[in-house]
Amino acid sequence: MRIKVLCLLLLAALPAFAQKEDKELTRKLKPLLDKFHGEAGVYVHHLKKNKIVAINADTVFPTASMIKTPITVGVFDKIAKGELQYGQQLEYKDSLLYAGEDILGSFKDGEKIALNKVMMLMLTMSDNTASLWLQALAGGGEAINAWLDAHGFKHTRVNSRTPGRRDNQRLYGWGQTSPREMATLFEMIYAGKVISPAISDRIYRNLTRNFWDGQGLQQVPANVRTASKNGAVDGSRSEVIMVNAPHGDYVYCIITKNNQDQSWAKTNEALVMMREVGYTLWRHYEKKSKWTPFPIGEQL
Repeated sequence: MRIKVLCLLLLAALPAFAQKEDKELTRKLKPLLDKFHGEAGVYVHHLKKNKIVAINADTVFPTASMIKTPITVGVFDKIAKGELQYGQQLEYKDSLLYAGEDILGSFKDGEKIALNKVMMLMLTMSDNTASLWLQALAGGGEAINAWLDAHGFKHTRVNSRTPGRRDNQRLYGWGQTSPREMATLFEMIYAGKVISPAISDRIYRNLTRNFWDGQGLQQVPANVRTASKNGAVDGSRSEVIMVNAPHGDYVYCIITKNNQDQSWAKTNEALVMMREVGYTLWRHYEKKSKWTPFPIGEQL
C-alpha cells in the first residue's frame, strides 16, 4: 500500500517536473517588466505545451482584491462540509458595511440576500462589503489559510482581520501571494482539483463574469472565454487570467508593488504594462490571429 501511495504521489508530481521554460516568450516579456518603475513579477503556464515563464514568480506581492479567490474557496469548503448552503438566505446588517461604493453596502439593515448572490458581488463587482462578510462566513482568515497551507500554498494568505498576521498586513495589505501560486490556484480550479470537480466547475463559471475587464481581458477577442480576478491599490496592480484560447489554454498572473506611478487613469504605468503583457501572450500563442485590441482611447 505504501508503495502504491508513493507511486501515485510521484505521478502527480511529474507534470511540474516536466515543465520547460518558454525561452522565446521569456525574451518577449522580460523587457516589459524590466522597464517598469517598481517591482513586477509574472508567471505563465501554457497547459497543453506545459511550458512556463517565471519572472520574479515566487516573490511575495500584495493580492489586493485577488484574495477574493481564496475567500471563495473557503466559502465553498464550508458548503462542501454542509455548514453553509449555496443558495441559503442571509440577512444583511449595517454592522457589515465597509465604507466605499459597494452595492451591498447600499442595502438596508435587515434586507435578505442569497449567499450565491453575495458571492457574485464579491467576484464580479469586487464588492468589499460582500467579501468581508464572506471571509467571516468561511471561518475567517485562519480557516482559509489552513486550507491553503494544507494544499501546498506557502505564500498565499489572508492577512486582514486574521490573528497573528498584523505584520504581514502592514507589508501586503488584505492578502499576499506570489504570481506562481495565484496562477496555480486558478489552474487547480480549472482542472477540477479544488474541493470537488462540481465545486471547481461552479467556481470557474463564477470567475468568468468579471466586471473589471479593462486590462488583460481586453487583450483577447471578446468571443474567447476567460476567467479572471484582479486587484488594485495605490502601490500595487495585479490580475490573474485563464484564457481558453483556440490553440490551447493558458493561465498567467502578473503583480506589481512599490509602484512609482500611483495614478488611477487608464494610462497608469502598471496598467499599460499589464495590457502589453496580455497582448504579447495572445500574439505568442495565437500567431495566426489577425485580431487586434482597440486603442485605449476607444475602449469603453
